Amino acid sequence: MKSIQILSKAFALLFLSALVTFSCDNDDNLSSSQDFDPNATEFAENFGSAINRTFFGTVVDMNQNPIDNVMITIGNETAMTDSNGIFIIENAPVNQRFGYVKAEKAGYIHASRAVVPSDGTNKVRIMMLPETIAGTTSSGTQETIALANGSKVALNGDYIKPDGSTYSGNVNVIMHHLDPADENMPDQMPGMLYAENSQGQERMLQTFGMLAVELRGENGEDLNLAEGSTAEITVPLDISLVGNAPATIPLWYFDEANGYWIEEGEALLVGTSYVGTVSHFSFWNCDIPAEAINLCINVMNSGNENLSNLNIAITSATYGTRYGYTNENGQVCGLVPSNESLGIDIYSYDLCGESPIYSGTIGPFSSDSSIPITIDDTPDLISETVTGVFNDCNGDPVTNGYVDLRYGQQSFSELVTDGDFEINLIRCDAENTFRIKAYDYVNVQETDSLYYTFTTPLTNLGSIQSCNSIEEFISYQVEGSPTITYNFDIQGGIDGEYIGVSHYSINQNFSFNINIPDFNGLGTYTNGSINFFDTNNDGTTLESQFVGTTNVTAVGEVDEYIDINFSGVITDMNSPDELPISGTIHAKRDY
Repeated sequence: MKSIQILSKAFALLFLSALVTFSCDNDDNLSSSQDFDPNATEFAENFGSAINRTFFGTVVDMNQNPIDNVMITIGNETAMTDSNGIFIIENAPVNQRFGYVKAEKAGYIHASRAVVPSDGTNKVRIMMLPETIAGTTSSGTQETIALANGSKVALNGDYIKPDGSTYSGNVNVIMHHLDPADENMPDQMPGMLYAENSQGQERMLQTFGMLAVELRGENGEDLNLAEGSTAEITVPLDISLVGNAPATIPLWYFDEANGYWIEEGEALLVGTSYVGTVSHFSFWNCDIPAEAINLCINVMNSGNENLSNLNIAITSATYGTRYGYTNENGQVCGLVPSNESLGIDIYSYDLCGESPIYSGTIGPFSSDSSIPITIDDTPDLISETVTGVFNDCNGDPVTNGYVDLRYGQQSFSELVTDGDFEINLIRCDAENTFRIKAYDYVNVQETDSLYYTFTTPLTNLGSIQSCNSIEEFISYQVEGSPTITYNFDIQGGIDGEYIGVSHYSINQNFSFNINIPDFNGLGTYTNGSINFFDTNNDGTTLESQFVGTTNVTAVGEVDEYIDINFSGVITDMNSPDELPISGTIHAKRDY
């Protein structure tokens, strides 16, 4: 995904809930009683009623590579990420205004995401930070550990183990600084910027920077500051933030157990850094609080079709920009400042560039609200719907999987729960091909990468199948009939100016043939022919022919693949009726 370059670096990014945030705190490190909220039960009254929602998320490292085998927990539900860093949890227990997702894997600081759950699938993205040792000290020694950017922690040398007993020995200090001017901060930061202030009231936050500090003993045990001991933290400011930085700012720590920030203490602006004193370690944050409401935005095209995977940027003149991604219902929800007019920009980061496809002003809002936004088609923006059926290796509908559509630099991933999938998107007119790959999350199987051409406004892919043992297939559906798939006895290749793929049944009673004459490379052809021959038991032969378009999207060398998709109508030789047909071919080239 292309990064967002338009956001002002002067403010932090409290993004909407469909986009995830990330926590670098470790719950095993919460040995101090001050690391969790004593008023949690009362504060949770802000969360609303208990509900169940589906979560579909991705976990990556700092280089944007997927991380597998990450333990994901939402309430009492758990899942592991697959080889693509993907996890799926259906019917996860959350609340109307608050859901909390935790991610854990050895070698990384524990991660989490807090969201305002939306209807439909809640898409979550988490970037995990490694357990990188910034320096080593020892008990009984006063020492300052610093990062190259000026982040510092000054330690007095008094530490305790998780059971509260005194620790003696060497101490490894793990430290990360999160800068609001860093475009990756929204994927790395703890929870969402949602907090309980010192009066027990809920607030949204504008961050000027965060510092994560974890302490490890010689045997890897989690340590914290001893009772009565303190440490001084220094959080440097990006130059773009200095002009707006107040002289004194509240400090907030992240409550790993409950998933939100809690106000405790304050920091002073010293030069271009905030300096404050803390009595325990978790993730510390320098923030200005604000009153907020929950806003849901529903985005659709002029045909009232929901638009997914659009980036929504909400800008406050006072509190900066926060953003999120629409789900399959075209919806994104989250906290925004109350009683203030807000700017909204909507982006589709693909081959069209980085200009917004919609801009406007919304608000002010004094209470929780939901608003619709319609994006009209223009000559440069085209609405597309891609549909299909995703089957497992046995030909049964996949009930727990996902389909990933890649268009340019943009990825559209949608959950599959009953075999059917539908992806609505906006594309530009510069490119009309895309790639599909589907994953069976339960059976740990996947399809190959399949390439298609849009047949605007609807592209029906027919049936695609995930089965590790299947190397090629022909799949098609005639309107009113089941999807037909052949996985064997397939031949394909180029013969002179013809490209063709065929399937013959073992007894030769049935055959499928697609041929394109005058083939001259990848592209769309209208002169392709598809013939079906079906010999009945009585010896009569039925023959059907095709009229429509065939899109050749990949042609490899011999033993590589030919990809073709087609749509149009077929006419039975013995009947004047025309029936719509669409299909997909992924065949090894034999000649």
